Amino acid sequence: MVRQSFKAGLSFGITSGIITTLGLIVGFHSGFHSKLPIIGGILIIAIADAFSDSLGIHISEESEKHSSRYVWESTFGTFFAKLVFASTFILPILLFELSLAIIISIIWGLAALCVLSFFVAKERKARPWKVVLEHLAIALVVIIVTHYIGDWLALTFG
Repeated sequence: MVRQSFKAGLSFGITSGIITTLGLIVGFHSGFHSKLPIIGGILIIAIADAFSDSLGIHISEESEKHSSRYVWESTFGTFFAKLVFASTFILPILLFELSLAIIISIIWGLAALCVLSFFVAKERKARPWKVVLEHLAIALVVIIVTHYIGDWLALTFG
């Protein structure tokens, strides 16, 4: 059985890894149409943002006066999940033509978000379809907005 503290970190890290990395991938693809900045951005997210998110969850959990063990387990869970999950998006970029890799990445990220959301809803005894749709809607907003930001950057500075 996974401890609640580690589970909190994992769910935060995976969600952040999906949303942040998809936003970067879609935005960079729209703006640059090149694998190099996308791969570089994913690596930066996997490392720098994993540290940032884990420190954020660490401070947040400390402010809620959890035990030191709880704080460190949620910190490690966040770091591990963000680092590993964000890194999984590199594989399609390396293996496929860029436009196809973007589609595969979006499908992979949204599918993983659906699975995570389903299990979170079940644990909370909430309606899974409602939780899944809510989380998918947020992810789709990020994808759409970052796509248009990338287009705008390409038109303005490209």
